[in-house]
Amino acid sequence: MLRNFLSLFVLTLVICVFILLMQFVWLHVRDLVGKGVGLRVLAEFFVYAVASVVPLALPLAVLLSSLMTFGNLGEQVELTAMKAAGVSLFRIMRPLVVAVMVICAGAFYFSNNILPITQVKLWTLIFSLRQKSPELDIPEGEFYDGISGYHIYVRQKAPKRGMLYNMMIYDYSKGFRDATVMLADSGKIVVSDDKHYLMLHLYSGESFENLSQKQQRATGTTKSIPYRRESFAEKQILIDFDSDLNRYDESLLADQHVSKNTWQLLHSIDSVHAISVEKGNEQSQQMIESRYLGRERHTLTVNEQIVEKRAQLIAEAEAEGSDWLRNYNPDSLFASLTYAQRERVLSVALERARAQRDQIDYNAVVLDDYQRYIRKHEVELHRKFTLAFACLIFFFIGAPFGAIIRKGGLGTPVIISVVMFIFYYIIDNTGYKMAREALWPCWAGMWLSSFVLLPIGIFLTYKAATDSSLFNPEAWGKLLEPIKRKLKINDN
Repeated sequence: MLRNFLSLFVLTLVICVFILLMQFVWLHVRDLVGKGVGLRVLAEFFVYAVASVVPLALPLAVLLSSLMTFGNLGEQVELTAMKAAGVSLFRIMRPLVVAVMVICAGAFYFSNNILPITQVKLWTLIFSLRQKSPELDIPEGEFYDGISGYHIYVRQKAPKRGMLYNMMIYDYSKGFRDATVMLADSGKIVVSDDKHYLMLHLYSGESFENLSQKQQRATGTTKSIPYRRESFAEKQILIDFDSDLNRYDESLLADQHVSKNTWQLLHSIDSVHAISVEKGNEQSQQMIESRYLGRERHTLTVNEQIVEKRAQLIAEAEAEGSDWLRNYNPDSLFASLTYAQRERVLSVALERARAQRDQIDYNAVVLDDYQRYIRKHEVELHRKFTLAFACLIFFFIGAPFGAIIRKGGLGTPVIISVVMFIFYYIIDNTGYKMAREALWPCWAGMWLSSFVLLPIGIFLTYKAATDSSLFNPEAWGKLLEPIKRKLKINDN
């Protein structure tokens, strides 16, 4: 049974990786198509992409393989025979539980040690592909804008000789106001040996160029002649066109959450949290000292300043024998001012309030950057554990489910697995977005799917161990018989 489970697990893992890989490639197809990259770069992309989808494919593979294993046992009456011999379901599941726990440990090791390396290489390659110039392929009968600063129109092509006929070229490389329009009967585009330049050969044509005021003064023309016309039998133009794949430095992603293991994530979270707390205290101290204590800076702490100020006011009031500190009404001072003074006071107060609000908004933005950095790292930290734990949960869902339905093969198990995985994916993605947007704590959002699916696994395992007819229509019919009788009595 262990051999059957492992063989099915490897088979379903390959299928799940292939499906998730196609979905990943579909999302990044724009970065690959039309770039003229070689097979080596494509193979490198697919290897890194496979590594990135393996952690998500493992839970689905465990669910499907466990469903098929116990479904085949139930369909061939082997599970009934083992139970009749006195072997409990938990004893039957024991070797598979050990195997799944090993898979969970391997999933965590992969996510913690291998995945950060492949993620850095994958996203470095994707960013490099996005900046690569597209492969030069000028179509017939439409404008081509694949060359930066140029729009090229070709009416007819001769692919074997590489000739282009009836060409129209708009050159905006010097700006829209200094555009150049070129017409040519024929032409040819040649890529340099180092693949950094294009040599444009034009034959029998004309060019029209707008002249700026500086060019008009240099050529001695007047403003009544706003452009320059040139006729040529042959003309060559050198265009910058870097078609090589210039890779980004992997160190640019060294501080990103996808490139760190557990200990590095914990270290980054602690360090940035300490910086955030210190920055918040500095902002509070500065705001209190500059806005609420006479805008004076002292070496004393805020509490000491408040105590000292209050003691000074109380001492002055007691020396004068008045109790004005407790009965003082600030509105009486404002009421004693003239109309012009009141307007000036209100204008100053409103200006200071707006400045204070702007300062608070700026401080919130500064602190939010630290909090967003911390949330990304916390989400990635919990993800390493939740994906590994999901393998164990899905086993305790798939194994009892297969024992209950007793259907093997790829039909029913695949349908149940897809429905269950979609359910898991929706819940997991919802929790991830809640954690990312700081609506929930990161641990609650990332473990939401586990909190929902674990009771389902426990319930199904209990039902399978007690030979419950959970999906038997007759059992459900007997359960609903009292309700049917009551409905008939009410109708009568």
